[in-house]
Amino acid sequence: MANDIQIEGYCLKCKEHRVFKDPAPEWASNGTPALRGKCSVCDANVYKRGMTPLHEGLEKPEILPQPKKKKAAKKKKGKTSKTVRRSGTLVIVESPAKAKTIGKYLGKGYTVKSSVGHVRDLLKSRLSVDVENGFTPEYRVPNEKRPVVKELKEAASKAKEIYLATDPDREGEAIAWHVMESAEMEPERTQRIVFHEITKPAVQAAIQEPREIDMKRVDAQQARRILDRLVGYNLSPLLWRKVRGRLSAGRVQSVALRLVVEREREIDAFDSVEYWSVDADVSQNKYANQKDRSTFKAKWHKFEGNNPELNSEADVLPHLETLEKSTWTIDEIKMGTRQRKPAAPFTTSTLQQEASRKLSFGTQKAMRIAQQLYEGVDIGSADGNVGLITYMRTDSVTVSKLAQDEAREYVGSRFGADYVPGTPPSYKSKSKNAQEAHEAVRPTSVMRDPKAMKEFLSRDQHRLYTLIWQRFVGSQMSPAVYDTVRAEIMVGEASVAPKKRPYHFRSTGSSIKFMGFLAVYEETAPTDRPDGEENRVPADLESGEAVDLIKLIPEQHFTQPPPRFSEATLVKTMEEEGIGRPSTYASIVSTIQNRGYVVKEERRLYPTEVGATVTDLLVEYFPDLLSTNFTARMEDELDTIAGGDKEWVPVIDGFWGNFEKRLSHADEVLPKINLNTVKEYVGRDCEECGEGKLLYRQGRFGKFIGCDNFPQCRFTEQVLVLTGVDCVCEGGQLIERKTKKGRTFFGCSRYPECDFTSWKKPISSDANGVTVQVNKEKTMYIPHVSKPVDLKEKPEKKETKGKSKKGKKVAEKVA
Repeated sequence: MANDIQIEGYCLKCKEHRVFKDPAPEWASNGTPALRGKCSVCDANVYKRGMTPLHEGLEKPEILPQPKKKKAAKKKKGKTSKTVRRSGTLVIVESPAKAKTIGKYLGKGYTVKSSVGHVRDLLKSRLSVDVENGFTPEYRVPNEKRPVVKELKEAASKAKEIYLATDPDREGEAIAWHVMESAEMEPERTQRIVFHEITKPAVQAAIQEPREIDMKRVDAQQARRILDRLVGYNLSPLLWRKVRGRLSAGRVQSVALRLVVEREREIDAFDSVEYWSVDADVSQNKYANQKDRSTFKAKWHKFEGNNPELNSEADVLPHLETLEKSTWTIDEIKMGTRQRKPAAPFTTSTLQQEASRKLSFGTQKAMRIAQQLYEGVDIGSADGNVGLITYMRTDSVTVSKLAQDEAREYVGSRFGADYVPGTPPSYKSKSKNAQEAHEAVRPTSVMRDPKAMKEFLSRDQHRLYTLIWQRFVGSQMSPAVYDTVRAEIMVGEASVAPKKRPYHFRSTGSSIKFMGFLAVYEETAPTDRPDGEENRVPADLESGEAVDLIKLIPEQHFTQPPPRFSEATLVKTMEEEGIGRPSTYASIVSTIQNRGYVVKEERRLYPTEVGATVTDLLVEYFPDLLSTNFTARMEDELDTIAGGDKEWVPVIDGFWGNFEKRLSHADEVLPKINLNTVKEYVGRDCEECGEGKLLYRQGRFGKFIGCDNFPQCRFTEQVLVLTGVDCVCEGGQLIERKTKKGRTFFGCSRYPECDFTSWKKPISSDANGVTVQVNKEKTMYIPHVSKPVDLKEKPEKKETKGKSKKGKKVAEKVA
């Protein structure tokens, strides 16, 4: 019967898997199942651990605990063995900068070490997930992290207590567990502490409330990691086989890419529709004799009680002559007030959005600088390094009572009691799946005014800190109050009562009555600002008063397609749809750009041909995986794992069954896709061979120009993106170029003969120099000198404070 069941085991002699001959199931002395037999090819002994069908019905022996053998201690001449005496407390954090800050807060008796991020991960060389045995992950300490783990292990062996103080999210919880496991720390001596801000009171309070590692949150993070590995390590090889090499796909990044691709197609398919509006500049009749009459604007609101249909110029022209001859009378005046409430404190998403709009920071840059502010900056105080903001990966808008009280005290002393609301404001998160019990992103103390901090921070650190400080302080202040006025103007024949006239114009306006939070902060392009806020409607208008028409303003408009995503608006959409988490937004946005699926031009995201092709393929064969609803639902599942309501293995198993079937089907039926089916010629003959035509090709690092006589002719040249501006040198043109890291700069087409470069876009030049665009309002003229001027940005010294000399960046080398 045993010979009817074929079981394979690894034969050391054959060096490959062979079928067992004469398999004999057994139980090892420690109770684990095993199988012995002979190799069916070479007859060598083969041994396999693990349960097999042959073990069914085989009685498991009773395992009795065996006494441990005592090893005789080796005696050293002249020395006696001593037991290790443990003392002190070891605290392990993630980053060296954080370790430096916390070490000063804790003082004597505490040793603070850094894990420098993750210390253990799945192997990169293979899937590292055993899908046949409960999706067991195979973790490994990378070679570069082994010295770190060794140092932590030695420090832990000498410490009486060990506190794992990694970041207060699921990722940090998982890092803490990996540190404990890889450094072989004893659980009874190891505890977990968390704090949401790196200040002395917060760190000391955390020390007083240690807890065990929350394995539910570890399981949730582990499930996410395994899900991403199953998707990435199975879909990416499919793309290599069917599209081209070096492509990748991911569980969340592919959904984000789909958003960009579908938005671009919406724009392409959009048909603009023409429509017109008619405004009027009017003035009070009683000021007709004044030289400089003040005017205010009114909009055509109704015609004979209905919305006017103005779809073309032909619809507008007949009304203009009538309006110019008509009588204009104020029918009704409505005066009132309106409150405008402050925006909530920052979450990760809103911080990235506002940093993009106000500071032109990309998502990665915003999070990198926020990390520096969180981990600690030397502000010249007795405490040395101080964390200036709370934890920056959060979807919560809640604020501690202590922080609110401090903000209210500051606002009252700085602006007066009127600026302090009667009750502290509270906010609700707009995130679809807000789940982390963090605070909002805020300054650790509002008493650290941005002006006072300026000398200790780099330019970018100061700008971001100011933004976070102003947003938080504004969120704790009274609403702004506006005086509002609305004038209803009826237009028609003078003999007709105003209310019965056919034309109805409306003029609205408002003015600040009380600044409130606007004394500190105002959102970019607030959505609650009504039309006409800038329109100054006279305060002395009266019902029945005559007004004079000064000018009619007919305007042609066309409906606009939805705007392309910026990094900020893509993050906002991801948050609204429940795609990803605060800790993953920046990496998702950067990944789809680094992979060449999306390019950023003038801060807008455009999908590439490869990005569109990959999206179409995945949507066709993996519709569930590329669905925003499915991705959000999976995030909900991970939340239930973290809450302890579900086990992680069944969740992964439910996903894997369907995914594996679709993967197998796609591999069978999907044809090889050729991205170069349509040849795009440049319009020039090849300069090298003289026979071929130059065309655009797609390579590993993007688009380039090559010869269609390849491989006989291997001539290539870069694709020049012209700025239309001549260089300061003779015969050169300024073109757009890329650094090795993908950053855009501008240089001369005659490089290396001319090494003129600039981070800012050139807009004009003359014989004496070049004018570059610094920002929307500001330009800068660079005079021409004998050697081309290098406009490369130089690193700010303060931004690299706390790093080793080796880690400090110099001017970035260009490609």
